Amino acid sequence: MDTLNPNWFLRARLKTRQLLLLIALDEQRNIHRAAEVLHMTQPAASKQIKDLEEMLDVKLFERRPRGMEPTLYGETMIRHARMALTSLSLAHDDVMALKSGLVGQVEVGVIMTPAMSLLPKAIAKIKQQAPLLRIGVHLESSNTLLDMLERGTLDFMIGRILERDNSSHLIYEELTEEPACAVARLDHPLLANDALQLKDLAGHGWILPPQGSILRHRCDMMFRRAGLEPPANVVDTTALLLITALLQQTDMLHVMPVDVARYYASLNVLAILPIELPFKMDAFGIIRQHDHLLSPGANLLLTAVRAAAKEVY
Repeated sequence: MDTLNPNWFLRARLKTRQLLLLIALDEQRNIHRAAEVLHMTQPAASKQIKDLEEMLDVKLFERRPRGMEPTLYGETMIRHARMALTSLSLAHDDVMALKSGLVGQVEVGVIMTPAMSLLPKAIAKIKQQAPLLRIGVHLESSNTLLDMLERGTLDFMIGRILERDNSSHLIYEELTEEPACAVARLDHPLLANDALQLKDLAGHGWILPPQGSILRHRCDMMFRRAGLEPPANVVDTTALLLITALLQQTDMLHVMPVDVARYYASLNVLAILPIELPFKMDAFGIIRQHDHLLSPGANLLLTAVRAAAKEVY
């Protein structure tokens, strides 16, 4: 296939409706239903996909008994179509915000640890400079945030860049590692043991992330490397409200990032056990897309996050 001109879409007269059709086909997996969603006729929809395939000289969808499935080329075009339409929507929002006297909007994703200290520090600083900047914060796991970032929902995120099929389109700026600690209720008997060892914790009930999570795996391996069986008396959950309630009402233990534990300890919600756990979570950092042009507001927050990271870490 010949290399396409960078502005091939101008020559192809790429239409917004074709981008919408790609997304509708991805969601409906049926050309008739996709056409109905966009209030088009089925022949018109088929022609638009055919025109796009001819211009790119690739097949975007495979026709299968269960419906239309995107090829690798199709998945790539769908991802970029979502990003392009999201960017156009955000451009409209920014223009409307500027007309209203605001300074735009930024959407940022964050995992728990930087949500406790780093991001609040950066937001507090930005709000002094630009009080009308609208900031949307999404607290989720790194996997969920990466999906949102790739769909164009987020301007950038603070999390882990996990092993994925294709992460070459992502820019990663590492910030710090994430040590973990064991926590319990304020008057837990183990707090009086100054010579606490891992074997003293193994027989207790634990509140842990579900099987299959990175933190659960590392916690289990921590016990196995010490020649101990992982805890058998376990409640699987990541819901912090439930975790803190269970800790306060029982003798159960929990493992969480040190920064998060320090925050809750400062509120007298829980106490950190006097033992250094022999494992850490993977480092986390700032993640953004190579081809995503940040708005002035997003650039402002990103700069503040970098400055806050130098102070916090």
